[in-house]
Amino acid sequence: MSRAEVEIEDTGLEESVRFLRQIMVGLLMLLALGNRSYGQANFPLKDGDCVVFYGDSITDQRLYTTFIESYVLTRFPRLNVHFIHSGWGGDRVGGGGGGPVDVRLRRDVIAYKPTVMTIMLGMNDGEYRPFDQEVYNRYTSGYENIIKTVKGALPGIRITVIEPSPFDEVTRPTEIAGGYNNVLIRYGQFLRELAQRENLTVADMNSPVVAVLEKAKAIDPNIAQRIVPDRVHPGPGGHLIMAEALLKAWNAPAQVSSVEIDAAGKRVVRAENTAVTVLNVDRSVSWTQTDKALPLSLDWKDKALALAIQCSDVVEALDQQPLKVTGLTADRYALKIDSEDVGVFTRPQLEEGLNLAVLLTAMAKQALSVHELTLRHNQIHFARWRELQVPLENQQFPHLQPALDTLDKLEAEIIAKQRATAQPKPRNYELILQ
Repeated sequence: MSRAEVEIEDTGLEESVRFLRQIMVGLLMLLALGNRSYGQANFPLKDGDCVVFYGDSITDQRLYTTFIESYVLTRFPRLNVHFIHSGWGGDRVGGGGGGPVDVRLRRDVIAYKPTVMTIMLGMNDGEYRPFDQEVYNRYTSGYENIIKTVKGALPGIRITVIEPSPFDEVTRPTEIAGGYNNVLIRYGQFLRELAQRENLTVADMNSPVVAVLEKAKAIDPNIAQRIVPDRVHPGPGGHLIMAEALLKAWNAPAQVSSVEIDAAGKRVVRAENTAVTVLNVDRSVSWTQTDKALPLSLDWKDKALALAIQCSDVVEALDQQPLKVTGLTADRYALKIDSEDVGVFTRPQLEEGLNLAVLLTAMAKQALSVHELTLRHNQIHFARWRELQVPLENQQFPHLQPALDTLDKLEAEIIAKQRATAQPKPRNYELILQ
């Protein structure tokens, strides 16, 4: 064999090895994508992130924040993200009851070494009076100082600034010349400019709530007032709309799962973010379904929350769990999930598709259990922080730190249970001929 022939064979071998390597890299990428939760590629929170919610009394209510936390836990149950709620009533950009802003940032944000931070300030900064340039200048310079301080202490942190939620002048007449919400809108415009300059994410929690209030007032003025009961602090319905605004800014996926079954062909046509097995078609149709996510945790008995949902696109934007069954022979079927009645539906309804996310299913009950644990661990963190750590931080009590450590351990246990509860389970579905 000539030297030229050997070189040709070696070159061919190198090309084959390179080709095989490319195939292996492609397979590894596919496996990685397959293990990633549905929609997670465009969602900014990543495994190992720590999120601090910072703000005034509206954040201190721990409502929009806990809606967001429960959404992340149930939509991405394999994602390990930790949430800290650091809102303090009365806060402004310069601080407040929890201390000056440098103390607040050092103790209540930087100490947790977050990778993600949201900031919601402005309601108190406008001083509940007509627009004042000097007051506005204090807000803008104070906000810029917060961004500079946090970025300096935590390089690489991803910050979302939140345009202030509205002062309700929809369900009640305005009492401030020019409208106080217009002052807050002006502050929101500054935040959009700041976000562009500082490469921040921005979420608008003002205009979506105003739009819901306007629609709700036309339907039921009395219940509409309960969406923001005191004009400043929203109830759960208002906070749900605010949570939606932040989740939209984070490219949160709408879909929980999506299934289509062809009963006539005895086959699964589509199964997205779920696995469908043991399909059996006789007079009835049954199968086992293991979703990779859960629906939103919503209390539909809360009339103000239900009205807010009715007047918004929350379901369309964040809570889609369609089930479609075609090829059925009878006119009516009862749907059971894990032997629990979900409802009786006509063949056209099933052929068009049901959104299971808005029905009282075993999955919805599981999501509510997750949310209860979300609230519980936040209550413990609040008690630890506001009742012990801050009031006693300058006192020399030898048992203070052990007490704080014990509460941290208890909260960690509840968070572990919260995450275990968020893991989806196989569910047995039955469509029973009526």
